[in-house]
Amino acid sequence: MTGWTGLIGEISIFGFYMPLGIVMAIAALAVASLISRTLARFGVYRYVWHPALFDLAIFVIVMGIFFVISSLRGS
Repeated sequence: MTGWTGLIGEISIFGFYMPLGIVMAIAALAVASLISRTLARFGVYRYVWHPALFDLAIFVIVMGIFFVISSLRGS
């Protein structure tokens, strides 16, 4: 990766600079929560051994997707 510095960047929200990673984590938490509620509504959690671990895995996957999208937009 030529020119990649490893920094994610910052975003200004009402004059406060926040790391983009925190903003993406909050967005990923919201998306993961929606996915979790949808799966619970359809009864998927009856087949899941550990629901909290499953929710964590959903969050990590969504966060990873957000970071990949962010890195692709930066190049």
